[in-house]
Amino acid sequence: MAQAVASSSPSRLQREWRDWVLFVLFVGPNLTLFAIFSYRPLLYDAYLSFHMWDFLSPVAVWVGTDNYVDTLTSPSFLVALRNTVTLMVGGVLSTLVLGLAVALLLNQKLAGRDFARGVLFAPYMLSGAAIAVVWVYIFDPSYGLLRTVLSPLNIVPPTWLRDPTLAMVAVIIVYTWKNLGYTMVIFLAGLQAIPKELYEAATTDGAGVWARFRHITLPGLAPITFFLLITGILFSFQTFDLIHVLTRGGPSDATTTLIYYLYQQGFVGFNAGRAGVAAVVQFVILFTITLIQIRYLERKVTY
Repeated sequence: MAQAVASSSPSRLQREWRDWVLFVLFVGPNLTLFAIFSYRPLLYDAYLSFHMWDFLSPVAVWVGTDNYVDTLTSPSFLVALRNTVTLMVGGVLSTLVLGLAVALLLNQKLAGRDFARGVLFAPYMLSGAAIAVVWVYIFDPSYGLLRTVLSPLNIVPPTWLRDPTLAMVAVIIVYTWKNLGYTMVIFLAGLQAIPKELYEAATTDGAGVWARFRHITLPGLAPITFFLLITGILFSFQTFDLIHVLTRGGPSDATTTLIYYLYQQGFVGFNAGRAGVAAVVQFVILFTITLIQIRYLERKVTY
């Protein structure tokens, strides 16, 4: 009887084959969609980066690494790279700091805090283009909302979107305003997951507000902060609609980022080769940053 039961149980090979079939059934459709809509375009961009093509000619001409040499030594590309780093650092840091501050405030028992949470989260749900249109009106030095606020104070409103020194600041302000609600909600979830007993014990031991924040809140939010840091960097590199509506990359390329440079080269200048180089460079930068964060920064995160 024992031999019959043993012979009827699946072998190790059968179990592994069954697990593999289940894996393919569940993950296969998702991987197929990724292959069609993500991996294939990425490989095609890499292919185009070695060719000269204007989207109209029937055949792309092989030029080797000429596109890389021309693009990487182009002043406009270097400006776009610098602007991308500026938007990444300014936008991500401001969103994290303000998001944490607002989350700490709205984590308290305040009247109307649920309404405030909804109002702050609403911009994240809206289209970036729609938000940019609203802020174009707000920044307008002649008829904008900021002019209405500053005029009684005898302050001349700056030309935010036409001043090369202020245009990127304006983009960072709009970027922060749009993504603040998302960051706040994620931080709120992290704050509410920290056991209250830790704060009570620290208070009993005489720890002040800053000590509780430094030794309990920040370590407790480390995984959340790490997640928001990675996603924030990815979002900043993909910011296109805000820039296109607010400044169209200007003035004088002051807000042209890598993603907007790709658009200008590919869909305005019809230079698929340079657009492909910009796409490859952006992928390499994002992949490197993500790899560094996961490999080194994650070691300092306590889960």
